[in-house]
Amino acid sequence: MEHSLISLLNEVNYRLISGSPDKSVSSIVYDSRKVTPGCLFVCIHGHVYDSHQYIPDVLEKGASVIVISSDQEIFTVNVIREMSEKYGATFIGAEDTRIALAQMSMAFFDYPSKKLELIGITGTKGKTTTTYMVHDIFTAAGKQSGMIGTVANISAGEVKQADRTTPEAFDLQRILAEMVESKSDSCVMEVSSLGLQFDRVFGCEFLVGAFTNLHLDHISEAEHADMQEYLDAKLLIFEQSKNAVVNLDCSVGREVADYAKRYGPVFTYGLSKECDCRAESIKRIRKRGITGTEFFLISPWYNGNVFVALPGLFNVYNALCAIAISGVCGIPFEAIRQALGIITVPGRLQMIPNQRNITVLVDYAHNAASLQILLETLREYCHGRMIMVFGCGGNRSVTRRTEMGEVSGRMSDLTFVTSDNPRSEEPMDIIQGIMNGMGRTNGAYIIEPDRKTAIEKAIMEAKPEDFVIIAGKGHENYQIFKDQTIHFDDAEIAAEILGRLKDIRDRITEDD
Repeated sequence: MEHSLISLLNEVNYRLISGSPDKSVSSIVYDSRKVTPGCLFVCIHGHVYDSHQYIPDVLEKGASVIVISSDQEIFTVNVIREMSEKYGATFIGAEDTRIALAQMSMAFFDYPSKKLELIGITGTKGKTTTTYMVHDIFTAAGKQSGMIGTVANISAGEVKQADRTTPEAFDLQRILAEMVESKSDSCVMEVSSLGLQFDRVFGCEFLVGAFTNLHLDHISEAEHADMQEYLDAKLLIFEQSKNAVVNLDCSVGREVADYAKRYGPVFTYGLSKECDCRAESIKRIRKRGITGTEFFLISPWYNGNVFVALPGLFNVYNALCAIAISGVCGIPFEAIRQALGIITVPGRLQMIPNQRNITVLVDYAHNAASLQILLETLREYCHGRMIMVFGCGGNRSVTRRTEMGEVSGRMSDLTFVTSDNPRSEEPMDIIQGIMNGMGRTNGAYIIEPDRKTAIEKAIMEAKPEDFVIIAGKGHENYQIFKDQTIHFDDAEIAAEILGRLKDIRDRITEDD
């Protein structure tokens, strides 16, 4: 797919620094490792690297057009002109190369975002689950919906593993173009704070922009300097949204709703009476073998009972967000009830079906705070023992190990301490860190470094009405060791073990 340089620059505020504008461009690249002959390379400033430094390298690889920031100071104009003449390359200057990347990417793929009904969901927690909920509701309503998020990207029913929550602009537009090609009519996507701050979704107009909540997270040198900067990045979604859906009950709910009102209609959700979309008479129930929650919905669009096939109050909030989005989009109530009644999200309280009358769940909880919330939530549903399986990642916070060990020891009935992604560390060194926390409690534990064996032992240990919770890796389908990375999916492993145990039981019954 070749494009003229001029056509790609149609909406870009640029100046020609050197070389001819009469060029054909084979692709747009922002990663110097992926440069191919005839491509256009966009230099962007990252948190760690400034890709302007790679200009000589990308020219050697055959890039024919280089887009640079007008304020870059690595190369003088004379040096740029010398490189331009030597390699026959064209240099373009742009005030903001990230915005230029988004604008050129849209043009490259013929503006696919304008051909889809876009739903954007931002917030600290709940993005992934809510995105799956909306996608499944739209599908139940007969829409051909795509999805972009942390766990996976879905187009025409095809599921592909995602590299990041919100793809870089060129990758995002490529994915949206694939959806258009496959006759999709809509796309629901997670929109991260960095995705907004770095203009990855620049030019995308959302029919609905939703805000789930704000928690202390992503505050670091590599992400956001403080909570205000973090919130400010999240708020950017409303500047490109026709409608807003906001969790009014969260700590900054009123502030967010007031900001969103500047750009269009705002619909709030939560449990308080002033919310447009709210849940009442919340009940923890197990329905058709599924542990979940039922509530009575009151909203401008629908009223009635809703069952959500995921436990926990936080999933009531996620469901309310999805329902409010669906209401704005005119989705029938029956499609909402149908989808939420069977909803599953990979690695997010993912239930593994079985006939042993035990509940086996896989969840991504990988720090002490999320683990505590998870166990507090499940304790309300569990009538037996809570059996935990978890480890901690290597080359990560050492204090996390102690903290998670203490939480599991205090809140679980039995913990199988195992490996997560040890990376370059020795698994037993990580386990010892976990045990330092377990030692502060009276919690029962069993050490089993092999994660598959630990999962099998936990399932074998479980009796009717017990919960087996496999935490830490969630949707990840790999395990990283010092010398290799292997395929490893907690949900697959648990299902295989449960299936094997069922086969054994069936053979015993036949023999009897």
